[in-house]
Amino acid sequence: MALVNRSLVTIDDLSNGEMEALFSLADEMSDSMGKQLGLCRGKVMASLFFEPSTRTRLSFETAIHRLGGSVVTAVDVKATSLAKGESIADMARVIGSYADIIVIRHPWEGAVKVVADYAGVPVINAGDGGHQHPTQTLLDLYTIKKARQTIKGLKIALWGDLKYGRTVHSLMFALAKLGADILFCPSPGLEVPQHIIDKLVTEYGGELEKYDAANSAVKKMPSTLDAIYITPGSPHQLAMMPNLSLQVELEKGVDALYVTRPQKERFAASKEGKESEERYPVVDKKLLKEKEFKKTLIMHPLPRVDELAYELDTDPRSMYFKQAALGVPVRMALIASLLGVKEISPAQEDSLPQTDYPVYQREYGVRCPNPRCVSVQETEIKYLKPEFKIVKSRPLTLRCAYCEHGFEPKYIASTEWHEGILAEKKYHSADSHWTRKIKPENLIIFDSESDAGAHGFKPSHYAKGEHETGDDRGKMSKEQ
Repeated sequence: MALVNRSLVTIDDLSNGEMEALFSLADEMSDSMGKQLGLCRGKVMASLFFEPSTRTRLSFETAIHRLGGSVVTAVDVKATSLAKGESIADMARVIGSYADIIVIRHPWEGAVKVVADYAGVPVINAGDGGHQHPTQTLLDLYTIKKARQTIKGLKIALWGDLKYGRTVHSLMFALAKLGADILFCPSPGLEVPQHIIDKLVTEYGGELEKYDAANSAVKKMPSTLDAIYITPGSPHQLAMMPNLSLQVELEKGVDALYVTRPQKERFAASKEGKESEERYPVVDKKLLKEKEFKKTLIMHPLPRVDELAYELDTDPRSMYFKQAALGVPVRMALIASLLGVKEISPAQEDSLPQTDYPVYQREYGVRCPNPRCVSVQETEIKYLKPEFKIVKSRPLTLRCAYCEHGFEPKYIASTEWHEGILAEKKYHSADSHWTRKIKPENLIIFDSESDAGAHGFKPSHYAKGEHETGDDRGKMSKEQ
């Protein structure tokens, strides 16, 4: 399928075949850069960077110029009407009427989805808070593929801030789709968020295995190694690897070590954040002397702080400056494809199944608990209603449609109040049998007891999560 007029908000917006086709187009453009100048003549790209950026912003702007297009830009929220209270949706509509394509970086997670929903032109996510950064992932994959010819079956170690690093969040999903094995090497306190682990396991068919710290073979790996994520060898099949084989796999070496800086701008002003910063691991020549890293590609999305030693810059394994350079042809290929001036032809392929989760959306009740989510930040804007996917019923688990943050709500109720008797307008614990009894279209979900009470609901016998008896089930089988 052609990419024309589509948006890239998360890496899941691209199939494996589409990513491969983009890489082929990037190769073609790299080999004949001067011949690309007329492709986007007359096209305008809006470059909206509301967080600091060097490589991403300049590579996108270089890309559109090399394609013969032009740029309009905004880099400071305070210099836009957003500072006056304008909604992101209104901004998107206006800029979509000026430009043919929008590239946006925003501190609020999920903000790019809102822009894509309202702009009317293709929108590219250049990083939305700690959520995702899909074009960085494209150039990361492109770098690995040029060096190793494939992604499938490679062993990729992700190092550092795996909690707030948006680059690694996108990369995890892409590596899983393409069949790589992922080793998590987080700094203490900056482990992969559980909702991301859950998605990797449930939707990508992966298997999570903890390492044995007492194992002598594993000890040679970084002391911060937390777990290994093993992707399926074929679609929909788990790779069943015995625990004892971990030591054998690790001894074979790591194909790429992807280092990330501590995302200090996203750390909470807390003791935990300070401790994480103080204990942040460093990649240097001493570490890379281990045999597991003999042929390892050393990667980093940049900028670096102190987590990657400058002594490695001349090491032939270091790829991070090449990564940055490859951002231009990759983004040229993406822009040209979305604008329809170049059409890619992905090969036919089997892909992971798209899970069709029930959607929950109400103007009142539960809200996303992520304080950086756009749906929380724009609470006063009436157009933006909280929206969630119901990804699990036991326990009841929601995933925000904007920032993809997953969580387990506390209380539920029904729009059908015990056959319409207002006095029986009750709420229940989300871990009671009512979660399974109430139809999705009748479901109401609350953050707290006070929230339920404010909407006229009273606690039922199951508000504290008591388990019902057989008699109780018989009496209430008709209640919704």
